[in-house]
Amino acid sequence: MSMKDNVEYIKDELNSEEKFLESFVKVERFYKKNKIAIIGISTVIVLGLGGYMANNYIQNSNKIAANEAYSILVQDINNKEALNTLKQKNPKLAQIIEAKIALAQNKEPQIDLKYLKELNEYSIAIKKNDLNKLNSVIMENDFLLKEYALFQKALIQAQNGKYTDSKETLKMIPQSSSVQQLAGLLQHFLLTK
Repeated sequence: MSMKDNVEYIKDELNSEEKFLESFVKVERFYKKNKIAIIGISTVIVLGLGGYMANNYIQNSNKIAANEAYSILVQDINNKEALNTLKQKNPKLAQIIEAKIALAQNKEPQIDLKYLKELNEYSIAIKKNDLNKLNSVIMENDFLLKEYALFQKALIQAQNGKYTDSKETLKMIPQSSSVQQLAGLLQHFLLTK
């Protein structure tokens, strides 16, 4: 290497070190100028992550405790301690167990869960052959057993001798329904009436 090449190499090295120091000074000035905002944002991020992780931990521990209490209640439905734990950790699941307890005691359960409440009302309407209650259940837009409830209504109407009403009710069941086979059998019976 010649002297001229060595001088160029040294100049390049000095320029790169100078640029590095210059950028370091810019970063330091930016930090000093925005120190409070940077610390604040960092604190918020750390606290947010900590809160998120703590929330996940609490939710997971609640799920585990609720599942353990539910498992105990499946084996021993009279365990009050497990029922209280389930009420605290998962009130909706506790309502299902309470409904099961009420049904085992031949009582009407007090249910607030939408679908379970509708199924309970449907069951009661079928047991009592109550067309008014069955109609109120059928009128729910997203009732799970709507088509089967229509069939049950038509069957009750046929048993009560209201054959015309029964035929009209069967017309409400869509052709694509899985209940259509049962409806077809009832329609064949109603042809003779």
